[in-house]
Amino acid sequence: MAVTQADIFNIIEKNIRAVLPDLESVAIDPQQTLTELGANSVDSADIKLQTMQHLGVSAQLHELTSNNIRDLIDFIESRLN
Repeated sequence: MAVTQADIFNIIEKNIRAVLPDLESVAIDPQQTLTELGANSVDSADIKLQTMQHLGVSAQLHELTSNNIRDLIDFIESRLN
């Protein structure tokens, strides 16, 4: 079964909430950046790495120059296909 953008978003959202537990009840919009959600550079790297590991995606962190969560979803989706 193919992984959809919604699946990728759900995984990213789960990882954001795991790394940033204060966001447990906050709505997360794909147009937001991780910085806007309160993530520092270490948090952002952790969220991205956890998501890639979960999906079996391989990439260097410097390739993940996403401006927002939507860009991150698109990048990961491109690596899955």
